[in-house]
Amino acid sequence: MNANLNAVLEQLAAASLEKCLLRLSRVSAGTWEVLEIKASAGTLEYAVKQHDFKNPAAAVYFSLNAGSPLTAIMLFNPQDMECISKGFTGHSFPRGARTTPAEEIMLLELGNIVLNAMVNSVLNVIKKSAMPAVPEFMEGDAPGLVSGLGASVDLKREFCVIKATLAIRCDTSVTNTEVFALVPGELLSGIAPV
Repeated sequence: MNANLNAVLEQLAAASLEKCLLRLSRVSAGTWEVLEIKASAGTLEYAVKQHDFKNPAAAVYFSLNAGSPLTAIMLFNPQDMECISKGFTGHSFPRGARTTPAEEIMLLELGNIVLNAMVNSVLNVIKKSAMPAVPEFMEGDAPGLVSGLGASVDLKREFCVIKATLAIRCDTSVTNTEVFALVPGELLSGIAPV
């Protein structure tokens, strides 16, 4: 991939996510921050494996048809559910043995907000639109998530992977989450490098 194109995509994603997280910080109990954004070439498996899988992860994801399939994924560490829930809703959901339906709904809503902010910045610059998608939820280890996501994403296809690492701070707790946009190369062909 072109380094200038990567820089453009990183700047777009950063601006959009920073605006989104500023709004979240104003209306929620937590403080939200973009730690890092990087664009590179890779497959779905390459993207998913960038998460720290000390424990199984929770994934919120959707795919859009913008002429070619564009997929967005947000990965959470369910062990940090208390920090995530308090930072987003103001109420702490103590971590149980499994993700509860209330936690799943909360993660779906949070993922929907953040993923749409990131994807819309890409759609705007490539002058494409897509029907909104309902986000989906799954949990598992890296191979399980790759396999599950493989139902809607070509596992062999190489994408422009835009990865953002976000921090959620609430009281003395902090957790990181990763957000990915998997953009097919043909969608980016119309972007003029700077």
